[in-house]
Amino acid sequence: MRAAALQYVRKVSGFRAPAAHNQEVFDRAVAEIAEATQRLLDGLEIRGAARV
Repeated sequence: MRAAALQYVRKVSGFRAPAAHNQEVFDRAVAEIAEATQRLLDGLEIRGAARV
């Protein structure tokens, strides 16, 4: 999840690696996107799939 979030943040920011003064906001964005993606996947229901 984190690798996908990192790729996304790199793409939209235009930076492969942020400058030191942008590192905190860059890392926070990666973490927030990874968390949002996990919530999305956790919330999806697949029709016909057995519930566990």
